[in-house]
Amino acid sequence: MDNNPTHPYTLEVSETRPGVFSWAIRERGKLLQRSDRFEASEEAARKRGESALESLFAKTSRGERK
Repeated sequence: MDNNPTHPYTLEVSETRPGVFSWAIRERGKLLQRSDRFEASEEAARKRGESALESLFAKTSRGERK
């Protein structure tokens, strides 16, 4: 069984340069959405990414996506 509770989506948080973080949401490896602004901490980037992922789940459950 898959250990990813957000399957088929993944949230990636990365440090783009020292002290600057961004996030990206992928569906089965394909980029769906990414941050449009940088965050000063990994925690802040992860929090914003998780919020975007929750919005994506809500749209999917309402049939607004695909």
